[in-house]
Amino acid sequence: MWTTIVNIFPYAILFTIPLLITALGGLFSERSGVVNIGLEGLMVIGAFAGSYTVFKLQDKYPNEGWVLWMGLLVAVAAGILFSLLHAFASINLSADQVISGTAINMIAGALTIFMARNMTGSGNIRVPGFSPFNVPVLSKIPILGPLIFTKTYWTTWLILAVLAVSSFVLYKSAFGLRLRACGEHPHAAEAAGVNVKKMRYFGVMISGAFAGLGGAIIILTYSGEFSGTVAGLGFLALAALIFGQWRPLGVLAATLFFGFATTVANVSQVIPSLAVVPPIILKVFPYVVTLLALVLFSKTSRAPKAAGEPYDPGKR
Repeated sequence: MWTTIVNIFPYAILFTIPLLITALGGLFSERSGVVNIGLEGLMVIGAFAGSYTVFKLQDKYPNEGWVLWMGLLVAVAAGILFSLLHAFASINLSADQVISGTAINMIAGALTIFMARNMTGSGNIRVPGFSPFNVPVLSKIPILGPLIFTKTYWTTWLILAVLAVSSFVLYKSAFGLRLRACGEHPHAAEAAGVNVKKMRYFGVMISGAFAGLGGAIIILTYSGEFSGTVAGLGFLALAALIFGQWRPLGVLAATLFFGFATTVANVSQVIPSLAVVPPIILKVFPYVVTLLALVLFSKTSRAPKAAGEPYDPGKR
């Protein structure tokens, strides 16, 4: 049993990382007062931008490690630019944020497939990815070493660092205080001299950057091929954000649960103790648990009070 856990856990972390960074992006957006259900579309944009960048650069610079990092940077930039559509519609035009996010999701899939077919001649883009490695010394630690520090990726440690910085920024910095104030009491924040629209733009742009990064990480770690979709992981990240009660550590716990459940579902047929369970049950298990949790704890959920509400300076 221990051998099975050791073999599964690194892959669970691998599945968790893109979910975690995307949910963190949604956290910044909703803490600023803008609901962003366009995370799925932003991940698709990031996946396309990152894979296409690597696809083009690897021909000129084969076997160069910086090419993969350049793909991640381009994915972040693409996510920011595409998120501005949602920001402009939601903040400047006071559009319904759910409809705007839905439009982002619909546009992203169609646009990236169209661009991929015209730029590469195929709707799919295959690229190399990061190689796993064992962390020196730490991978030899009993119990924790085999679970956390083996078969790991540089992107894992990057995102965990982003998680730590995000927690500090949200709760220990003036920027985080202003951002959270805009999602709770925007009129009070405006009276205190905070530019609410500007802060909300920052929140949405951060969500675009993080979601784009999450999409690219999928391609450059375990997928290896862009096909116009991220298999609903953007919506799963949004569910993890709600499940985690809009808090960084809660989001980490929720995404780790989803990552572990997804991994178990994928490898269940080679685990004797799980082979008797129909695979479909294991695949829907995390989603069913999320729905039940949302129903049971909906009364105690603590979403930002002004999330989803367009800001009107003249309204009191």
